[in-house]
Amino acid sequence: MRIYPGSPWENGYNERLNGTLRREVLNAEWFTTARQAQIVITHWLRQYNHTRPQQALNMPPPVPETLLEKAQISGSEVGG
Repeated sequence: MRIYPGSPWENGYNERLNGTLRREVLNAEWFTTARQAQIVITHWLRQYNHTRPQQALNMPPPVPETLLEKAQISGSEVGG
């Protein structure tokens, strides 16, 4: 399915992530190198996906740390 520029309502999940990333990281930080931006964004994404409670999921994080620890012990990967 093609999503046309200027039509954020066609893909609300991506637009929500993009808006939150912009508000919480990109507008709040001043990056001097691409590497610095990569480190900060990677740290924020880990917190966003694994620690931060998600209202849409009734407040648990999307990938609870206990599942990640279990996957590391068993050698499988959670969430791709």
